[in-house]
Amino acid sequence: MKKIIDWCGPIKGMLINLQFFTIVPIPYELPMDKKHMTYAVKFFPLLGLLQGAIFVGALYLLTNYTPFSTLATAFILWLLTIIVTGGLHIDGWMDASDAFFSYQQIDKRLEIMKDPRTGAFGVISVIILLSGRFLFIYEIIDMLSTSSFIFILTLPFLSKSLMGYLLLNVPAAKQEGLGHFFQKSVPKNALFIYPFYILLYLVFVILFYHQVIEFVLILILITLLAGFFFKRKIIKWFSGITGDVLGASVEGVEWILWMSIWLLHYFATV
Repeated sequence: MKKIIDWCGPIKGMLINLQFFTIVPIPYELPMDKKHMTYAVKFFPLLGLLQGAIFVGALYLLTNYTPFSTLATAFILWLLTIIVTGGLHIDGWMDASDAFFSYQQIDKRLEIMKDPRTGAFGVISVIILLSGRFLFIYEIIDMLSTSSFIFILTLPFLSKSLMGYLLLNVPAAKQEGLGHFFQKSVPKNALFIYPFYILLYLVFVILFYHQVIEFVLILILITLLAGFFFKRKIIKWFSGITGDVLGASVEGVEWILWMSIWLLHYFATV
């Protein structure tokens, strides 16, 4: 009986992640206490790995078992990257863009992010975000190799790891909302497991496709640099983290990683 109880917390933590950050229907009211929210944050990288597995699986099936063109395959994968999260992070990207490009004081920016209406800058920024991602995906598929699947699997794993880091290491901009909700519930030591995830992932890459290990390390380095940059700029531009800013950061680092993978296909032997 004790073992069943011990496993219950981690399972519920993962279900919280699926309920919050994906379109997977979880028809249960899950406990939002400190214990289960801590498990949820600990499992952010695993959530990303699950998303990456969905993208890789879909790409493999599309390229090997359908007659679809490169353009059609790229569109379906591009659409899937939006659908899986229900557009949650894209909404944050648009709201944060409207607030940032208003060039107002911080308190006014926070008010703009709460406004349900979308301004011109939010529309322009999301067009750039999504069109850029589509370009990267299309050309990656056009130059598809085994390495491409490893890189695509890695991408959401790293972006969700960064999401956990920013969530617990950047002060909340206000005493309400998703950012504050997680921060008041989860201790910072929940992140101690992240380096072990990364180490295990590197071991996996070495065992199954060691030829790309140096490129995976490059992607990890890019994510770390992006994390340090976002941490400083979030405080400067918004005084701290909010749910919208966190979502915008995830979209931003994923855009950078898609671009990095695209460039690797051009300038590295992958």
